[in-house]
Amino acid sequence: MPSGGFYSTGLIFNLYLCRVGLTFTLLRDFFMFSILIPTWNNLEMLQLCVESIRLHSTYEHQIALHINEGSDGTIAWAQAEGLDFTVSAENIGVCKAVNLAFGKAKREYIVYMNDDMYVLPGWDSALLFEIQGFPSHCFMASATMIEPVERNHKNVAIVRDYGNSVANFQQKKLMSEWQELPFRDWHGSSWPPLLVHRDYWNMVGGFSIEFSPGMYSDPDFAMKMWMAGCRIFKGVSDSRVYHFQSRSTNRVKKNNGRLQFMKKWGVSASAFYRYYLKMGDWYEGALKEPEKSLTLNLHRWKARFYGMINNE
Repeated sequence: MPSGGFYSTGLIFNLYLCRVGLTFTLLRDFFMFSILIPTWNNLEMLQLCVESIRLHSTYEHQIALHINEGSDGTIAWAQAEGLDFTVSAENIGVCKAVNLAFGKAKREYIVYMNDDMYVLPGWDSALLFEIQGFPSHCFMASATMIEPVERNHKNVAIVRDYGNSVANFQQKKLMSEWQELPFRDWHGSSWPPLLVHRDYWNMVGGFSIEFSPGMYSDPDFAMKMWMAGCRIFKGVSDSRVYHFQSRSTNRVKKNNGRLQFMKKWGVSASAFYRYYLKMGDWYEGALKEPEKSLTLNLHRWKARFYGMINNE
């Protein structure tokens, strides 16, 4: 009967649409990111960060906060925005905060981001394009930051001042210029915005809480990934964020992360960045074991000696 044929075709078409929808959902959950953002009474900056993620991302991502204290209204705002979050009554530092936020993560890929960052259009699709070309899930990838003040490490960030606060943020100027700022892919992914696969986050145990409140937790996480076999530490030029460099670390008592890193790993963080990750060199593919040299051995001996004579 014609009507029977029509309904059969319609049923088949509906089943096809359901299958397409299910496939899309699975692909979305597999490829898109859980973005972990620790924050500490920095609501105005956090609002700008989240707004940029929603406005400039190619895909829809999960945002998971850890709210330290939240006495500035952050908790009520996060609830109103429907964001996933964890809370502590006081500031517990970045290591514990990010680890707690990870407990809310639902996606395959984990991004650690600071609350004083403003992502630029296509930041996520550029990262996704890169990681799809990697041979395995064993990698670290970072967006390239645009910052108002130059870092000690060359070729890991673009230096251009568009403001250091929400009040003096030159948003229109940034949006008209960021694509014209020349740069290249670089070695040494270690800083946020940082992207890893959740399997390797679990393997290395997230951020090491002995580095709380957080000094030198970034190179420690990278070293743990190195020990797990990771040799791809890629900074992606096409993925860009503006970083206000609004340092909440000025409000905390800092741990002696430099000494902790040397005692734990038998080498300084600076030597790890230079000889292992080749931080700041233009990207040329997967890294190799550092070449044996007298200079590197001297760095190792110096670190061990410094660790022995300091009992902090």
